[in-house]
Amino acid sequence: MDNTEKNESEPQGNVAEFTVSELSFAIKSAIEDGFSYVRVRGELGRIARPASGHVYLDLKDEKSVLSGIIWRGQAAKLKVQPEQGMEVIVTGRLTTYPGQSRYQIIIDSLEPAGAGALLAQLEKLKKKLDAEGLFAEERKKPIPFLPRVVGIVTSPSGAVIRDMLHGFAERFPVHVIVWPVRVQGKTSGAEVAAAIRGFNAFGGSEDLPRPDVLIVGRGGGSLEDLWGFNEEHVARAVSESEIPLISAVGHETDWTVIDLVADARAPTPTKAAEWAVPVHSELLERLRENRHRLGIAQRRALEQRRVGLKAASRGLPKLSDLLALPRQRFDAASDRLPRALLAGTRVQATRLTRASARLRPGMLTQQTDQARVTLIRNGQRGVRALQLMVESKRRLLDGRAQLLSSLGHHSVLARGFALVRDGAGHMVRTAKVISPGDALELEFSDGRVAAAAGEGAPVKTPGKPRASGGKGGGPQGSLF
Repeated sequence: MDNTEKNESEPQGNVAEFTVSELSFAIKSAIEDGFSYVRVRGELGRIARPASGHVYLDLKDEKSVLSGIIWRGQAAKLKVQPEQGMEVIVTGRLTTYPGQSRYQIIIDSLEPAGAGALLAQLEKLKKKLDAEGLFAEERKKPIPFLPRVVGIVTSPSGAVIRDMLHGFAERFPVHVIVWPVRVQGKTSGAEVAAAIRGFNAFGGSEDLPRPDVLIVGRGGGSLEDLWGFNEEHVARAVSESEIPLISAVGHETDWTVIDLVADARAPTPTKAAEWAVPVHSELLERLRENRHRLGIAQRRALEQRRVGLKAASRGLPKLSDLLALPRQRFDAASDRLPRALLAGTRVQATRLTRASARLRPGMLTQQTDQARVTLIRNGQRGVRALQLMVESKRRLLDGRAQLLSSLGHHSVLARGFALVRDGAGHMVRTAKVISPGDALELEFSDGRVAAAAGEGAPVKTPGKPRASGGKGGGPQGSLF
């Protein structure tokens, strides 16, 4: 046997022996220790978002694929949401998944690789917001001419706020309220949106007046620096603002989403301050000019009215000419007035004479006698009618009284019947309800008698007909 065969048949006692779990976790420790923090550039492939909120994705290039995980808490903080086909740079740590013998990267941050990816995402957002009408001109509100309070959303430590405050001081001093925010970084977009909504929530008290116009501004920068003003929730906060808003982000060549949604877009923050308020001196000069022009216009209008009045007065007739015809008519009427009064008096005298002939005392006496006779006749007729009515009512009442008397129990008692009551005064209609010794009361037509019930069978009186119409031989019952 040669040495080769001898070596193959000998047991390998010097090689360490691992379990599967031991080897898997050893590899996991080696990879995590060797690649504790890495930055990887690649293209996003498969992306899965299960109900847990975590994000599972593949990062790939032309030769290899690396699995990645973004835990739920970190995924909510991402400034850019991952999409398939996007080229990104991720930062995280490598680890393994022993359950499938697979290594993967736990991603802490994700950002587009270069301006191209950011521009593509920006264009996609613009199309979405434009389709919803957020860029439409008809929804933009006018900027007030002379606001009393101006709200500014910007960094309190940058040159932007100093330039704007200087512009307000030179042009038209107003009450300025500054809402400090970060204008760059991961939280800048959320802070700007919260500031816009916060200004709109002001109640308008003296201590905290509600602004008449808002300015959102910051200085220039790269696309990545200005990205906080391209976020969707910032654009929606601007569109929901009830207060007119001026966007002043970056330089004149820098355009962000907030510029398209705002009610006005200023090329620089300094221009925004100039647009928000007029120049005080220019406003006073304009007032003086308008007052001067108003005085000239009033004098011209008065002169035109004066000339027109003179022209109209020349066309009017003289006062004597206007009164000549009425005066002549008055003279003619005054001449006819005495004759008219005399004729009217004669007519009224004739009417009075005719009326007095009809008002003789004898005629009045005759009419009075006739009225008296008529009245006496009517009174006699009324008396007779009343007597007949009373007689008719009396006969009706007597008939009903006789009917009542014939139907009442007193007439029955008068015919020899009696009404039986028990000791409580209740009427007794049958013998079976009476026990021997019970106190009774008998009512006759001429009075009441006390009695007591005896024992034994009822007493029969021979030879006398029974008063009750019943067939039995029992005692006389009551009719009621």
